[in-house]
Amino acid sequence: MAVNPGVVRVLAHFAPSNTVLDFLAPHLDWLDVRFCGEEDDETFYRELGDADVLWHVLRPISGDDLNRAPRLRLVHKLGAGVNTIDVDTATRLGILVANMPGANAPSVAEGTVLLMLAALRRLPELDRTTRAGNGWPTDPTLGDTVRDIGGSVVGLVGYGNIAKRVERMVLAMGAEQVLHTSTRDTGHPRWRTLPDLLAASDIVSLHLPLTEKTRGLLGPEALAAMKPRAILVNTARGPIVDEGALIEALRARRLAAAGLDVFDSEPVPAGHPLLSLDNVVLTPHVSWYTADTMRRYLALGVENCRRIRDGEPLAHLVNEAR
Repeated sequence: MAVNPGVVRVLAHFAPSNTVLDFLAPHLDWLDVRFCGEEDDETFYRELGDADVLWHVLRPISGDDLNRAPRLRLVHKLGAGVNTIDVDTATRLGILVANMPGANAPSVAEGTVLLMLAALRRLPELDRTTRAGNGWPTDPTLGDTVRDIGGSVVGLVGYGNIAKRVERMVLAMGAEQVLHTSTRDTGHPRWRTLPDLLAASDIVSLHLPLTEKTRGLLGPEALAAMKPRAILVNTARGPIVDEGALIEALRARRLAAAGLDVFDSEPVPAGHPLLSLDNVVLTPHVSWYTADTMRRYLALGVENCRRIRDGEPLAHLVNEAR
């Protein structure tokens, strides 16, 4: 039950932008939204006890958190992956969990291609050189190592909404071919086993959820199977890759570069070995984070809140509360 009849109280676990506030303004006669930054545990726990709905982004939601939320009816993930939510405890407590499949796909796909290009073109290094006033680059290897997506073989590990968008984009850019793999042979003419895909691809891009089966999927053996001087891009989940093995491959230049939006530990701590490598492009798990994605997220979030208010079945549930 909501604190006030007819009002759904939401705890939004992020700091709002003007886009968010403008979108929500027409709904505030029945939607009571309280915002809390992901690092502000004091506000989070103060507001959690009165919340009907939690709009969750990245900070993990534990079973202990859920046990502190006696009114909570729904944890709504702003995104697709629910590995940061204790779904089993939510189910036991009678709390529904929903996600937003496909809502961030356009933004993540573009962010993936952005990282591909930045890694292929050695963008961070050239940016630093330009800012230092060094004029034209003097590195004679530049012409041998900077490459195009056009003419490359792109391998997509996972073949959901995001990967299919990436496929269309890189084919339009002239990729020689796009291979893909998934948990089973789909019969697609470009489907390959993971070892075959890794051996054939100039660019490998990850698009898998984090599960017990995918954790550490790209370990030392898989990374060693990639083409010498290949590029790895990860906008999925950090632990899908053995981070230590990746660092060693990048240090040894067995891989040319990596474009990473996700990591084992987030945010990446100061002094992390990845931060000292000049052949890595890093972004802090924000490939999804655009004004356009936020509008799509909010539309789905508000709609499920309306369904709660009106007693209708919820959309995109990933569990059945007991």
